[in-house]
Parts: sequence; C-alpha cells; structure tokens
Amino acid sequence: MDFDQLITFLEVARQRSFSRAGERVFRSQSAVSAQIRQLEQECGDRLLDRSSKTVKLTPAGQVFYDYALRIKALRDESLIAVADHGRIPRGTLLVGANEATCLYVLPDVFAEYCRRYPDVQVSIYRNFTYKIAEKLENGSVDVAVLSLPVQSPSLKIQVIFRDKLMLMISSRNPLAQLKSAPVREIVKHPLLLPKTGHTRRQLDKLFREYSNSLKVRMELPSIGMIKNFVAADLGVSLISKSFARDEVAAGRVQLLDLEDAELWRELGLAYRRDRTLSAAAKSFIAVSRKLSAHPYKTETVAPS
Repeated sequence: MDFDQLITFLEVARQRSFSRAGERVFRSQSAVSAQIRQLEQECGDRLLDRSSKTVKLTPAGQVFYDYALRIKALRDESLIAVADHGRIPRGTLLVGANEATCLYVLPDVFAEYCRRYPDVQVSIYRNFTYKIAEKLENGSVDVAVLSLPVQSPSLKIQVIFRDKLMLMISSRNPLAQLKSAPVREIVKHPLLLPKTGHTRRQLDKLFREYSNSLKVRMELPSIGMIKNFVAADLGVSLISKSFARDEVAAGRVQLLDLEDAELWRELGLAYRRDRTLSAAAKSFIAVSRKLSAHPYKTETVAPS
C-alpha cells in the first residue's frame, strides 16, 4: 500500500466516479482502476461497489475510508510540523465559522492576524456549527470558532465571546416606550426568527409556553435580513447585542432587555487536542485570545 493509492481511493469515494477521480489526480481511468484493485487485493476485501451508475463505498470501504482520512491528515500534519520548525507563520490557514461569526465577530481578528502574518493565506469554511465541528474532527479545518455548547472530548475549546440576546424592535413599535419587555408582551407582536441555529433553538424554548398563540411572520436565513426587516417594522426579533450595534447607533432599531429571562450567545475557539498545530494556527489562536477583550464586546469573557 502506498500513499498514492490512498489519495486515489479517497478521490474516487468523494467523486463517486473513476473517471472524475482520474481527472482530479491526473491519471487515466484505467490507472485509477488498477490502483484500486491493488489496494483491494492488499486489504483482502472489496472497498468500492461498482454495480450501479455511481461508485459507492462498501461496508469495508467505509471503514477503510475513515482510516485513510486519518492517515492523510497525519501525513499533512507531519509535513506542516517539519516545515514550520523554526519558521514564521506561512502557508494556508483553514478556519471554520458560521456566517454571523464571520460578519460580526471575526473581522477585527482577521485584520490583525493578516497584518501580523501577511505570508499566511486564510481560507474560511462557512457552515453550521455541527458541520464545522465535523470538519475539525476529521482534520479538514485547522481551527474553528463554534457556537456553544459543543460536546466533544477530542476538541480543546476556549470561550472567547459572550454576548447577551436582546429584543430588537423598530423605533415605531409600541414596545419602544419600555425599558425592558416581558415575554408575554413580546409574543403579542409578529416575530421574525432565524430559520435554524443555536439562537433559534433558544427562542423556541423561550416561546414554548406561548406556542399556540405565537405569531411567526417570517423565518429568515440571515441576521442581516432580520435586522433590515425589524427596522422596516415588519416584526420583532431577538439578537446578540453586538450584532446590532451599527443599527442602534444609526437609530434604525432599538434593543430592550428581557424582563423575565436572560439568554446568552457564547462562542468558543476550538481545535483538535491530539493534533500538532501549524505555526499559522498557533498564531491565529494567540491573536483571537488577545482580541477577545475588544471594547465593543461588552459581555466578553476573558480567556483563562
């Protein structure tokens, strides 16, 4: 078994096609087939099911696929560790984060990091927290900023951001006359809710008691849309305090405390415990921790 065969196998599994895999690894379809046959002979079992139009992993192939990913990750890690020895950060840094985190939490971190380490190319994987955690687990992402809580014994997680969820309303909304709003009054107004995510789960729990009378006007895919629609007085929503700072400063929306509840959004800096981090990743972690006390994040938790 050689490393070339592993890479070819992984590519066939991803592409579900010998011909497309061949294009990716710059080999002919027959050469790809020969490599897979040799690998299967050495393993003593069929790894790929070729009986349908698309190639699929057999049960044995799925087991082998997981090990192949780990072998590739370990090989990449070893090359990074040797290349980084005694050097300043360079190369590519793969960071995972969801859209809101990229838009409202990380710009200052990325700006400072790129200023300090211009030889590092930053690549961002944007998705939901559970998807990002999966990429972190299998080594496809170097470091991530995840919405907490996340339970994973293989990940080292440090809280770097904590922000209160507040009621967001337009200045024309009757609730604007209040200093804080009870949940029983909030549910009398049309709600604009995020479609998915940790905040949505918190809101579903908060409003569970009122589910029969709840008026959900819209379920929206982004915080930007929610802010704009609240400013247009289409409804009310809940949002992390710092995410609406510009709209509050411009007078487009107002934020009120919840009178009878307290909800928080926490973000954690996460990376694999058992992996040797590149110099680029170590430096990103250091910059993120240093900037976790940024002035506008009034509810930030300083790292221990």
